[in-house]
Amino acid sequence: EQDLGEMCVPMGKIILKPDASVKQKKSSVEFHHSKHFVYDCKTCHHKWEGNTKIVTCVTSGCHDLLKSPKKPTKYLSYTDAGIKYYKYAFHQQCVGCHKEIKNKRKEMEMSYKVLTTVLPKTGPTGCIECHPE
Repeated sequence: EQDLGEMCVPMGKIILKPDASVKQKKSSVEFHHSKHFVYDCKTCHHKWEGNTKIVTCVTSGCHDLLKSPKKPTKYLSYTDAGIKYYKYAFHQQCVGCHKEIKNKRKEMEMSYKVLTTVLPKTGPTGCIECHPE
C-alpha cells in the first residue's frame, strides 16, 4: 500500500474548464467543492481507489476526448463513445445528479407527509445557472 501522507482536499470553488486547446463557447463553471462533501468522493471520482492521487476527469483513459465523437444527439452522452467526451461526462454527472435530487424533492413535496428534516437543496440544472456568461 502506497503512503500518500496527508490528503489535501480543495475547500472552496474549483473552476471547471476545458483543455487550453479547446475554444470555449460558454464561460467556465464555478464548482463549489465543499457543498458536495455530503457525498462519497467516489460518486464523482469514480475511478479513484482511495489510496492513490485523484486525477482530473480529462486524464488519459478517462473523459479525455476534447471533441464530440459524432454529431450531438440527445442520447450520445449515454453511449460508451459519448461519455469519453469531457463535456458529456460533466453534464451527465453534474446535471444528472441535480435533476435526480430535484425529482426526489418533488416526490417528497407531493407525498404530503410531515417531514422532520429539511429537504435537500437542488443544484443548477440549466445552462446559464452554471455558465452565466
